[in-house]
Amino acid sequence: MIASKVDWGTIRFVVFDVDGTLYNQRRLRLRMAGELLADAVARGSLINLRVLRAYRFLREAIGEEEIDDFQTSLMARIVALTGQPAEKIEAVVSEWIGRRPLAYIASCRYDGLVELFAGLRRQNKAIGIYSDYPSDEKLQRMTLSADYVLAASDPGVGILKPHPRGLQMLMQRAGVGPAQTVLIGDRPERDGLAARRAGVLPLIRSDGAREGWLTFSTYSDPVFAALRAEEAFG
Repeated sequence: MIASKVDWGTIRFVVFDVDGTLYNQRRLRLRMAGELLADAVARGSLINLRVLRAYRFLREAIGEEEIDDFQTSLMARIVALTGQPAEKIEAVVSEWIGRRPLAYIASCRYDGLVELFAGLRRQNKAIGIYSDYPSDEKLQRMTLSADYVLAASDPGVGILKPHPRGLQMLMQRAGVGPAQTVLIGDRPERDGLAARRAGVLPLIRSDGAREGWLTFSTYSDPVFAALRAEEAFG
């Protein structure tokens, strides 16, 4: 269902996912794939590729299982699957998931976000970030800022989406209720379900309609028109 209208007048808190929501994740991953292949050739080794493939696969599985203290379980499973020591896995993940993608993230940011964030601030709506990954450096590279930022790995959370714990903590910090909150994400099965389980309206960024979900394709879509209304007069 393509979203054409949200009652923004009742909304005080707009929470964004990051990966795939604020930037084009497919474009970034294609760029990173080239670097990874070049690295594998230079090293004459596929170990880094194997570690990263295991990391992504097992993180998805643990998200579906909704495991508390997910990072401990994740590391144990990657060690068992790859045979690599935890120190090696941590170094590979830090470099290839954490550090290297930052060089490309600004060029992959979706159009219209700076204007949307400005519109939210003009209308005194708080901006939240809730991601399964730490997001502070990503936001800095994209020249975006939020009032409240939380990651699944932060103290007190420790569980991945679609569990709603992190979103509930974020609303508590912002002092708002579910009826005053919108979650903007790109994955119905993760962001969307987390929102619904917390009683929050989910709005899904998608190139096409998703049955049973309110969707939009760009940040210039009509659903955001009320938040951009003052641009012409600014």
